[in-house]
Amino acid sequence: MPESPPSRTPPPAADSENVRLIRILEKRVEDRKRLTSELSEDLSSPSDIVRLKQLKETEPLQTAWDQWVNTRQLLEETDALLNDPDETMRALANEEHKQLSASLSSLVETTIPSLLIPSSTTANLSAMLELKSGVGGSESSLFLSDLLRMYLRLANVRRWQTTVVSQNENEGGGIKDAIVEVKGEGAYDALRWESGVHRVQRVPATEASGRVHTSTVAVIVLPLMEESDTTEELFSMDDVKVEVMRARGAGGQHVNRTESAVRLTHIPTGITVSMQDERSQHQNRRRAFTVLRSRLMDIKLTREIAERRATRQSLVRTADRSEKIRTYNFAQERVTDHRIGLTLKNLSSVLEGDGLQDFIYEIKKDHDESVLEDMLSTE
Repeated sequence: MPESPPSRTPPPAADSENVRLIRILEKRVEDRKRLTSELSEDLSSPSDIVRLKQLKETEPLQTAWDQWVNTRQLLEETDALLNDPDETMRALANEEHKQLSASLSSLVETTIPSLLIPSSTTANLSAMLELKSGVGGSESSLFLSDLLRMYLRLANVRRWQTTVVSQNENEGGGIKDAIVEVKGEGAYDALRWESGVHRVQRVPATEASGRVHTSTVAVIVLPLMEESDTTEELFSMDDVKVEVMRARGAGGQHVNRTESAVRLTHIPTGITVSMQDERSQHQNRRRAFTVLRSRLMDIKLTREIAERRATRQSLVRTADRSEKIRTYNFAQERVTDHRIGLTLKNLSSVLEGDGLQDFIYEIKKDHDESVLEDMLSTE
């Protein structure tokens, strides 16, 4: 492995935050050097395999550090030429100084922060969305239909595969509740920010006086955990009560005359899952266990995040699914995300799925900045 320039304490940067950022990077590089020194000569032990994997994963950090050290060195050398008696030399030095300063700023403001933020442990997971109508009666069910269509269109734009696992129609129009599987890499990490209460303000079609009504829909995003997705034991079958029954509602004679509906109860947590949309008991049982597995994994992930960041007040807000996260105002053609204070006047684009990506991007950006702030405050 080639030797990198020796580690050095960074000279004063533009502000103290940048200095702390560079010190964190320097510490990571020092840790990397320690790993290298601990490798055995024949690289054959199990611990060597682990260390080599860690070294491979941290190569970008080493590259960023080398670039920062070299750029700082070149910038200091150029500083001495800014007062050169030769006018041509001063002009060349000034131009090079601007380029080097821009490179350094890009490293400190973009490259290094992106490398220091821990990679997501759920990046490969698909998602399961549960939508439930809230206050507002039939208008809430109609809005749920709009949100369901929005997520299906977003998935189409992102080339994720979707399956509407379950949905219950409302007699007055719209959908009372729905469960959707969204399969594709990065689906859970992108959609997880949609968990919470979505509020709509608009005049219902049945409102003769033109009065604006407010309705809500609750969205819960879970990591989709099919049986093949994890080797982790999320539950014991001894803890699951399985009941079969006849399906109710529309579905034809076959569905209503056979015990095809399935209800699962996870006794330790009290979680219940009912599934009757498929024709066979086997299919409903498989779907129900997928939902149960996803809900239990969500509990596990939420608990782990809380344990890692118990001091972060913002975590409580982002994890609180009873919190109103977004308002869709039809009269003003605007959508406001209350977590980051972002308002976009493109409601139609958001409901078509395209504009929703702007919110997802900005919320993730805000989250990454919070993680970085936590890192700077604890290092």
